[in-house]
Amino acid sequence: MEGVLAEVLLEQSWDPRALFGTLCRGEASAERVETLRFLLQRLEDAGTDPSALPEAAREVATGYLVPLLRGCPGGADPDLGPPSQRRRVLRAAGAALRSCARLARGPPLAAALAEEALRDLRAGRCAPGVEAAVEVLAAVGPCLRPREDGPLLERVAQAAVALALGADRPGNAEDAGALAAARLLPALGQCGGAALRAVWGALAEPGVPWEPDRVGPELQVLSALAEKLLPQPGARDVGPDARRCGRFWRTVQTGLGRAEDALTRKRARYLLQRAVEVSAELGADCTCDAHGGTGPSLFWWSEKKKDELLKFWENYILLMETLEGNQFIIGPLMDALSESSLYGRSPGQLVGSGSPLGLKLQKFLVTYVSLLPEEIKSGFLLRFLQKMTSRHWCAVPVLFLSRALASVPRCKALGVEGLLALRDVLRCTMVTHQVLLRGAAQCYLLQAALRLVDVEQVSLCDVSALLMSLRQEESLGRGTLLWTELCDWLRENELYFRQPSASGSQGLQEASLATYVKNLVQEYVRSPAWEAGEGGLMPDGLEARLTATMVLLAVDVEGKKAQYSEKQRTQNMLRLFLDPLLGALMKFGTNAYVPVPKTDRCLQLLLMLLHTCTSRGSSAQEDEVSVLLQSLLMSASESVSEFILRRLTMDELRTVSDLDRCHLYLMVLTELIHLQLKLGWKVGASICRVISPLKNACIRHLQETDSGQEPTLARQIQRVASMATLARVCEIVDLQQESLDTGPLERLLCTLPLNQTLQKPCAEDPESSSFFEESSPCQGWGKIVAQYVHDQWVCLSFLLRRCHPLEPAAEGDKLEPSLPSVRTPTQILCAALDALSLLPSDRVSPVFCCMKTLVPQLLTSSESLCVESFDVAWRVLTSLSNTQLTFWPNLRAFVQFVFDNTILSTAAKTKGQAYFRIKEIMYKIIEMSTVKTGVFNTLMSHCCQSWLVSAASGPQGSLSSARHYNELILEACTFGTVFRRDQRLIQDVQTFIESLGHDCAANVVMESTKREDCYVRVCAIKFLCLLDCSNTAHKSFMEDLAIKLLDKDEQVSQSRARYYQNSLQHRVKNRIWQVLLTLFPRFDQNFLNEIIDKIFQAGFINNQASIKYFIEWIIILILHKFPQFLPKFWDCFSYGEEKLKTSICTFLSVLSHLDIIIQNIPEKRRVLKQALLIAMKWGLSHNFSIRLYALIALKKVWAVCKALCVEECDAWTALIECSLSQVESMHGAGNAKKNWQRIQDHFFFATFHPLEDYCLETIFYTLPRLSGVIEEEWITLDRFSSFTDVPSGSGPLWRLSRTPLYELNPGDWSQQDAGTGSREADGPSEQADVQKKIIPWGHDLLDTDLELVLQDRAAKLGKSISRLIVVASLIDKPTNLGGLCRTCEVFGASVLVVSNLHCVRDKQFQHLSVSAEQWLPLVEVKPHQLPSYLQQKRAAGYTVIGVEQTAHSSDLAQFCFPEKSLLLLGNEREGIPANLLQQLDMCVEIPQQGVIRSLNVHVSGALLIWEYTRQQLLRRTGASS
Repeated sequence: MEGVLAEVLLEQSWDPRALFGTLCRGEASAERVETLRFLLQRLEDAGTDPSALPEAAREVATGYLVPLLRGCPGGADPDLGPPSQRRRVLRAAGAALRSCARLARGPPLAAALAEEALRDLRAGRCAPGVEAAVEVLAAVGPCLRPREDGPLLERVAQAAVALALGADRPGNAEDAGALAAARLLPALGQCGGAALRAVWGALAEPGVPWEPDRVGPELQVLSALAEKLLPQPGARDVGPDARRCGRFWRTVQTGLGRAEDALTRKRARYLLQRAVEVSAELGADCTCDAHGGTGPSLFWWSEKKKDELLKFWENYILLMETLEGNQFIIGPLMDALSESSLYGRSPGQLVGSGSPLGLKLQKFLVTYVSLLPEEIKSGFLLRFLQKMTSRHWCAVPVLFLSRALASVPRCKALGVEGLLALRDVLRCTMVTHQVLLRGAAQCYLLQAALRLVDVEQVSLCDVSALLMSLRQEESLGRGTLLWTELCDWLRENELYFRQPSASGSQGLQEASLATYVKNLVQEYVRSPAWEAGEGGLMPDGLEARLTATMVLLAVDVEGKKAQYSEKQRTQNMLRLFLDPLLGALMKFGTNAYVPVPKTDRCLQLLLMLLHTCTSRGSSAQEDEVSVLLQSLLMSASESVSEFILRRLTMDELRTVSDLDRCHLYLMVLTELIHLQLKLGWKVGASICRVISPLKNACIRHLQETDSGQEPTLARQIQRVASMATLARVCEIVDLQQESLDTGPLERLLCTLPLNQTLQKPCAEDPESSSFFEESSPCQGWGKIVAQYVHDQWVCLSFLLRRCHPLEPAAEGDKLEPSLPSVRTPTQILCAALDALSLLPSDRVSPVFCCMKTLVPQLLTSSESLCVESFDVAWRVLTSLSNTQLTFWPNLRAFVQFVFDNTILSTAAKTKGQAYFRIKEIMYKIIEMSTVKTGVFNTLMSHCCQSWLVSAASGPQGSLSSARHYNELILEACTFGTVFRRDQRLIQDVQTFIESLGHDCAANVVMESTKREDCYVRVCAIKFLCLLDCSNTAHKSFMEDLAIKLLDKDEQVSQSRARYYQNSLQHRVKNRIWQVLLTLFPRFDQNFLNEIIDKIFQAGFINNQASIKYFIEWIIILILHKFPQFLPKFWDCFSYGEEKLKTSICTFLSVLSHLDIIIQNIPEKRRVLKQALLIAMKWGLSHNFSIRLYALIALKKVWAVCKALCVEECDAWTALIECSLSQVESMHGAGNAKKNWQRIQDHFFFATFHPLEDYCLETIFYTLPRLSGVIEEEWITLDRFSSFTDVPSGSGPLWRLSRTPLYELNPGDWSQQDAGTGSREADGPSEQADVQKKIIPWGHDLLDTDLELVLQDRAAKLGKSISRLIVVASLIDKPTNLGGLCRTCEVFGASVLVVSNLHCVRDKQFQHLSVSAEQWLPLVEVKPHQLPSYLQQKRAAGYTVIGVEQTAHSSDLAQFCFPEKSLLLLGNEREGIPANLLQQLDMCVEIPQQGVIRSLNVHVSGALLIWEYTRQQLLRRTGASS
């Protein structure tokens, strides 16, 4: 609008005074000044030179514009409105002033105005004055004359730099420094020469000290003058070069790493990027040494390393931009880190060594947080934790993120909000079923809290709440290193925690941990008023757990304060804390009016104290606190036991909530019984005296009848409580192993119908009305009845075990029912089947125990009923497969029932339905274990233990059960699945956590479940090692197993002729031969006569290397122990060539260990002579691999001959020595010499000793590791020793290897057979059905052809060259350029234009181009040269076509290419720049149907090149026709 107004004024008059007078009169406004600026520029551009114009311009400048800039035009103080409006006026006035300075003639106006403005600037009056002076100097500065006004320019430059660098000092305007840097310094930079040198001198003068506080202003100045302070290619004037200034780089370095505000860091990145770009454009080396010439260079550039340096700095700057503002870490990075598959092991990394990403994440987070400013660190960590709670994380990412947080250096970063976020994260970790990973994550999160919490912002109450979010049974166990670390942290900081507002007036002493815990116990024991009442709900157990944990922490903290162990001090502290509790407990037995809620809370605390005090660490045996605590609590045992007896027997339990109290009472009673057993069971002890009265009272309650009346709620609750108490009494009696008068209990169970469901109380009953109103579905009557039936079966199981034990029947005896009750075993078993259908799945364990006792009595007489019991029990178990907490206990009960040794023996004798059903269930368990790891482990552990007990106690160590079910051992010996990737990841991470040992408290708190698949094999191997080969039954069992193993190996070989390494077939065969090697010492010659042919036959089969080593090893051991089998071994070399070519290497490997084989042979000469003949014969084979094995065997056998001085072989000395000398002196560096050296160094021939290395360690760990078997198959000796379910044996197998074999690393030689892929090392490789990449000079082209110019070469080869030019100067990636080069050459483009011809040397380019650059003309055109190049080609008749989506682009399907077409391709990210779009004749776009609206640039170019070629071919075809 202002420009239009200026034009209108010029149309009316060209008189400058009149025009200026019109605009300068009146109130100053932004529009008026803008119009004046446009008018001055129009007059300047028009070049008019009226005599009045210079004077008029001078008058406008001095009389209007300068006063306006100073804020008082015409003596008035105008109201210019808001700051943005004022700034607009100033900018317009400054631009107008610059035009006036150029239009003025005579005495230089610019110098006068600059002098006056400089005085105002130095005076530093007020903010508007400084701002106006800067605007005046910025306006007239470019008009100053470099020579005449040089000193003035220098003074202005120095003042501008001083103002810009001192913007944060008192006395300066708030925005003056920024204005000087943004407006004045760039204007002075245009002056060049003296001004620029003055600016640079003020910045980089050696005498000026470098201050880190001035980094922000200095970077602001440097970024404003970046284009002037860095050399430009082709510039005439050589100005300052900031790249060679150490101060410049120290400022940039500080801005990148230590600047607090994002703008300063952005300026530092900009300067670094511009310096790198300038260095690349200049193409010259540049070095900036550190101050004083010592230390590494601050900046270094080499033209030879240009590509590497450009890539490095590009990645560095991209990384710095990505990490800016922490948003990337909290956002996309953490989203990406939530993917579990990223945490897998790297190829070749050992199991248990940890995730590479997890370890790098830990290092990255530590470094990153350490570099963050303190005021940013807290917010970042809080957002990091909140991000961890914003989604459902898998166990593995949560674990490694928590571990990274636990490694962050100590800092005061988290307050109350941070603790709440940590609690939320802890709740997230509870979701996973991976217990060990869950526990480890909790440990690391607690460690993170100890490192990052600011204790002055949180109270002890906040810390206690965090501790309650942990599961003590998984992480925070007393006695662990984590517990010790927590105690140390509390001891160091207990006086500095924030005090709650209620106790803010108390001193530091009042805020100590001991005082807090003392008050905590007092408040806990004191029953709140709202809990008054007899029938209320049970208190929450979390408060009791909190109090117990804090008591024990406080005691341990006080113990650490003493220099030496002071038992009395610990006892005093415990008594101080527990006095309120002990005082309350002492009153329970005598005061019947203690409120029920108070008794509940006290008993809960007592129970939690006993559970928590047990030390899990290395000092568990010497823990004084546990002993003292138990002693103090036992002092109240008499009062507590009398209270429990009264509550359970005096009809005081009347409501549904009282059933929870009954459960609490029974748990407390059980714990007190355990303590009494630990101290020594005494009949007269107070806790022992309650057992008999408790039993009698419960029986009396259960025998009472309702006399035909409707049962009341109180009556039914008392029955349920009595049955639960009776069941617990039975368990307690089992613990003390004392006699109990079971007559009343048996008579009770005879009168009570089994599985009787209690009648629901009538709704009219006043007491039961509250039940119907308050009870929820999960706490309904069905759950109560299920508990009642469950307790019935607990009592019955006790009677069956304790009162009428079943002795193992001798062979031929008939098992008779021995229950003296009215019910027969058949009736009880039928009732058990009904119970399984009635009870919830988590309540069936006692029913399984009863069935275990009953089924052996009925297996002969009622087999179908027993089979039905197996089936029903299996269905119940499978329904629990997804319930972790109840599945494993019920699995153990089921296995103990069905696979009881008595049941197995009885079923095996009859060979009826039960026998086959047991085997069917056995295979179902094995099948289940493939998807639920650990199921087979439970079965194997139970069977092996029971069979070993039977073998030790039975007649002559009988193994009748094991012999009839040896399929179980066979499956165990070969068991192991090929895990999916996610399963393998979980196994790897669990192994990593276990490898941390005591450093991770979860390993100490949780006992290892030993559920990995390898423990199935460990159990089977340890069982076999314990068998006695002198025992006929044991020997027969092992021989039968060996035969079945050989048969299984043959079946696997026949099922698949060829199999891959580490496939399931490979693993099974590997396990088979490992077991056979383990069993070998138990084999005698007679048995080997039966199986030797199968063993030799296995040597003829195609096998993987590890299996070959085991077969060779066992053959060596057989021949060493029984040389009688040597003739059979020699016969193996006598088969036809076709059979031997796939296996002869196996037997030649055995032959290389002839020194071991002949140790037990008195006459060795014949054997050695035969071995030499065989080795020399096969040394002439046409197959290279066979020759290698024959030569290594010949060398080793000949060494034995020379050592033994065998004279019969002297005639062959010359021949053998010559042959060996020839192979040793093979010249050249070909594969033959390399392979000969490698096979000699191979462990099987250089280090392995068949006798000294015979041990479990070599069989199951060392040999699989050295032969390339996957790590999942490696079983260390520690795994054998840590598996304690089956005892370890003794003998050679349990020793360690006596050779350095264990220390070797896998080599690069893999034993291969001639028929399975091995070939002559120097021969060509012929493969069928493989795409053949044609390399022109690989097919006998003449050298003269290669020297032809491109066009002549194309003509000579008959190539058709089109008139298509493809311009790819905007493309950066070598892969895209290489693909385009190949496409252009294939379709005959005339030329390919690239930005740099050096791209053809890139390996990625060459990989994609496959030599196309040798056959296609390439032209170099830089991106900035493209406009002139396109104009040149357009003048030559080419149509310039762009591949771009624009508003007027043409569809490729309808576009007709001219013959002379130039195809311009855009950049991968930015496409075709806007300045080049204007030079295109037309744009073509590719029609697309998908969601993603872009194609790779190489693909797009290829589509257009092909469409051009297709149209040209159609035109030629039409023209020829």
